[in-house]
Amino acid sequence: MISPLKSRPIRTVLLWQVIATALIAAVAGLSAGGEAAISAALGGAVNLAAGVAYAMLLGLGRAAKPVPSAGTALVSMFRAEAGKVLVIIGGLWLTLAVYREVVAAAYFTAFAVTVIVFSMAFFVRDENKANGN
Repeated sequence: MISPLKSRPIRTVLLWQVIATALIAAVAGLSAGGEAAISAALGGAVNLAAGVAYAMLLGLGRAAKPVPSAGTALVSMFRAEAGKVLVIIGGLWLTLAVYREVVAAAYFTAFAVTVIVFSMAFFVRDENKANGN
């Protein structure tokens, strides 16, 4: 069984999230200054951390069986999604509580875009599964 962080769809969307965050931070920094760039970077980082948590939790308990049952797969997906939501809530709370100079427009724009980008994993073909590995 391949580790979820080694799967092509997860790696691809995590890279896309990094790129989207960097682009939004650059635009925010050029248009509204350093605080906006930091805010955008933090907004994107929340979802990047949530994506990594999702991938790690998705792999828990699945390495024991090469082909998990439908029930095992569903439990893994629900656990991973719950962990992702908890990381998002914690990340949003932490950054908004600690970083007082947050520029809300930049922060929430990066956050929203990276949420959308993560959903694009569905469209990324996993070469390992396509080849029967």
